[in-house]
Amino acid sequence: MRRKSPQRSARPGIWSIRGPMSRRQYWGFALVGLLLPLLGWWLLSHMGTDDSVFMPSPLDVFRRLIQWYQEDDLLADMWISIYRVTAGFLLSALIALPLGLLIGTFRPVQAMLEPLTDFIRYMPAVAFIPLVMLWIGIDESSKIAIIWIGTFFQMVLMMAEDVRRVPLAQIEAAQTMGATRSEIIQRVIFQSAKPALLDTLRVTMGWAWTYLVVAELVAANSGLGYSILKAQRFLQTDKIFVGIILIGLIGLVMDQLFRFAHRKAFPWLYLRK
Repeated sequence: MRRKSPQRSARPGIWSIRGPMSRRQYWGFALVGLLLPLLGWWLLSHMGTDDSVFMPSPLDVFRRLIQWYQEDDLLADMWISIYRVTAGFLLSALIALPLGLLIGTFRPVQAMLEPLTDFIRYMPAVAFIPLVMLWIGIDESSKIAIIWIGTFFQMVLMMAEDVRRVPLAQIEAAQTMGATRSEIIQRVIFQSAKPALLDTLRVTMGWAWTYLVVAELVAANSGLGYSILKAQRFLQTDKIFVGIILIGLIGLVMDQLFRFAHRKAFPWLYLRK
């Protein structure tokens, strides 16, 4: 009797749930995702009205970009904004990381600090501008402080939650082997939470950029956020588009750098099963 050869299981396609996708396919879909909104923007700018004040075309925005670069020192505005966001973000991370470890590890610290942090994080950062100007002044420190206020409290709570997700079995195993409290925090809890903590930093970096325009309300005379606000007063809609797009592009580059660092630091998380 003739035996049937076993059939090979079909490989799941890219539209299956969490199906595999090559890098070429990924970037192909990413390109489509970027070009479709651009096409819709171009159609909208030519179908609705001829007045570019309400909806400038992509070509108008590109011309404004060139003019800003040639006449208004675009690179200086970009660098000062990058400096303000990075400084505020790093200050938040340096303080939030140890606090998040303590809140996520020790219940008394959680009871003392988590309700207070939850309470403050719902306060709008823009409401602190008068106090920041009164306490710090109107120099660069005040702009960095606004970005810090906008990111720090959310970052603390997210990091504490990352620490709480460390399996209790790992901690109990370390205790059984005689590890001290500091060794458990450094070598078990922190090491296990590091991938999630880096993801939290990536997410909160995006929040830091959203507070840039708010921060540059404080007596600024340079920066992308300041230029957007100035263009609003003169109805320079094309310049507003340029500023928003540049902030988005810079944020995208930083996000990809975080993703690259995550892959390099934790390559075992990306191994295909």
